[in-house]
Amino acid sequence: MTRLARAKVPAEPTMLGAQAMANSNIANPAPLGLAAFGVTTILLSSANAGLWGAVGAGAAVPTALFYGGLTQLLAGMWEFMRGSTFGATAFSSFGAFWLTVWYGLTHGMPGFGAGLGVFFMCFGLATFVLWIAAIKIDIHHNLLFLALAVTFAFLSYGNWGQGHHSAVKVGGWTGLLTAVIALYIAAKTIINEAWDKTVLP
Repeated sequence: MTRLARAKVPAEPTMLGAQAMANSNIANPAPLGLAAFGVTTILLSSANAGLWGAVGAGAAVPTALFYGGLTQLLAGMWEFMRGSTFGATAFSSFGAFWLTVWYGLTHGMPGFGAGLGVFFMCFGLATFVLWIAAIKIDIHHNLLFLALAVTFAFLSYGNWGQGHHSAVKVGGWTGLLTAVIALYIAAKTIINEAWDKTVLP
């Protein structure tokens, strides 16, 4: 008698860094990717918000290359290895985002500054798609991508045409909120895993 092949049901990721591959020995890359995103976002957003004399922008440029860019891109590749489509797409996309920002700022690309409004708009649309997916994960990821989408909306408007400084400043504050949420999720994941229980909700 012919045996019916058992259908393989793909594991559904429940968070960034969800281990969809049962035999994977790859450590959870999500805290690393979230920390890279959060720290780099704090540096640039603090400048946009006008905090600390906007000195964060200077530190944000090299950080965008090594931490926000390359480190987050590596986290995205490790998410691919773990089978997490959502995590791989999010970390790889925003790693590439920060690498683009670094390259545009350091290589004096003609028209990069003038095109920032469109640049932020496009990433805002991509973030909106990720937010729709994040709604099903948990409240923290939901708030993270919602806040990030709002941040891109303000930054896009703020850099459109002749620019709107007040919108950029608001985008700086929403960017700081986004970064804090990202760092909280990273901290929650690391601490709960280390203690092997729910310390942070």
